[in-house]
Amino acid sequence: MAIERTFSIIKPDATERNLTGAINALIEKAGLRIVAQKRIHMTRKQAETFYAVHKARPFFGELVDFMISAPVVVQVLEGENAVLKYRDVMGATDPSKAAEGTIRKLHARSIGENSVHGSDAAETAALEIAQFFSGNEIVG
Repeated sequence: MAIERTFSIIKPDATERNLTGAINALIEKAGLRIVAQKRIHMTRKQAETFYAVHKARPFFGELVDFMISAPVVVQVLEGENAVLKYRDVMGATDPSKAAEGTIRKLHARSIGENSVHGSDAAETAALEIAQFFSGNEIVG
């Protein structure tokens, strides 16, 4: 199996409740390594760029406002099939439909305040990582 990288954001609803450590523990328990991590307060421009794919959707403004409402933790995760593995660890977007033991089942407040973001494909991950990290910030 191939070692790959994926991108993660621990969202404002989770950082406000001091859940970074608990979420990191679940990530590491799943066999993923955190090879880069920093706490930032996302700017409106960063959030609009990051979520540009959703610009025409009715929830875009609310999503951007939420993502800039408090600090987030951006991360690069590494491991075998990291993209799919992290998506499994996150659980379904709707926490009521998420599997037991997943981040969203344990910590999400709602579909909107769902605690974490993870890349949906390796290509997306590369773009998302590049938006927040330079190469020398990733220590594998």
